[in-house]
Amino acid sequence: MTDRALFAHAEELRQRRAPFVLATVVRARRPTSARPGDRALVLADGTVEGFVGGVCAESTVRLQGLRVLASGRPVVLRITPDAATEDGGAGRVGDVEDVGDVEDVEDTVTVANPCLSGGAVDVFLEPQLPAPLVQVFGDSPIARALREVGEVLGYDVRACAADPEFTADTRAVVVASHGRDEEGVLTAALRADVPYVGLIASPRRGRAVLGELAQPGADRVHTPAGLDLGARTPHEIALSVYAELIATRSSTSAGAVPADVSGAAEVSEAVDPVCGMSVAVGPTTPHVVRDGRRYHFCCTGCADRFASDPARYVAAGAAHAP
Repeated sequence: MTDRALFAHAEELRQRRAPFVLATVVRARRPTSARPGDRALVLADGTVEGFVGGVCAESTVRLQGLRVLASGRPVVLRITPDAATEDGGAGRVGDVEDVGDVEDVEDTVTVANPCLSGGAVDVFLEPQLPAPLVQVFGDSPIARALREVGEVLGYDVRACAADPEFTADTRAVVVASHGRDEEGVLTAALRADVPYVGLIASPRRGRAVLGELAQPGADRVHTPAGLDLGARTPHEIALSVYAELIATRSSTSAGAVPADVSGAAEVSEAVDPVCGMSVAVGPTTPHVVRDGRRYHFCCTGCADRFASDPARYVAAGAAHAP
């Protein structure tokens, strides 16, 4: 996959609000096949698209990429054949190590990869998580300002239809249509249990609209939406709404999460009985079934070696098991 194709796919994933990890090789020591600048995407289902090294390095990037996706924290992954750690060579997210001339990183994870042919590689794993989703209903000056200010603040702001179906990751709905189809959108937002629902209206009109809502939880609607900052212009009003959204997020179900990670699959792991590597278990993970038990491998090479002498590696696998 070329860089152009990879970045185009990454942008498509962002538009679909699909979480993924961008893996970039930042340093390589021969004779590894990867080079600085090589890139890959790790998708939420464990699929790796692109190139960051051979099959064993890719298996490690897959496992650590899924961990990064679950934690939401970027790391530098150091894959080396001679790492020595207390847990047998597989460091975990949060284990901070001496990274030499690699500076200004949140975390470094060092993983021993016995499949490597003597080389080593450092890969920066950067989670790409959907920004908090805000849906704005209306085409008034305030609605347009809500979209402009929200984008500056890092929200994913999208226009809302008059008959919406809100997804579970919708963080906020703000109605700024000045009397047009307000009740239907507010009702849909309340039924979807959207954490923040706001109505741009005067106090008197806001009370009247809420009084017409035949929907439980109408008292959750913030109206007039926004903190009382003395705002006058559309952009000032939009700023006051986001200020209220920030102020109230700690008391809402999604408040502690700045971005959505709900699309990330739970990381399931297994130990390769041939080489001892920890591997992420997914639909494409090589495996062999013996005596009713499924054994997973970092690559087809290890799977073939296991199949040629299962008894030998079943005993070895028991030694590798935690």
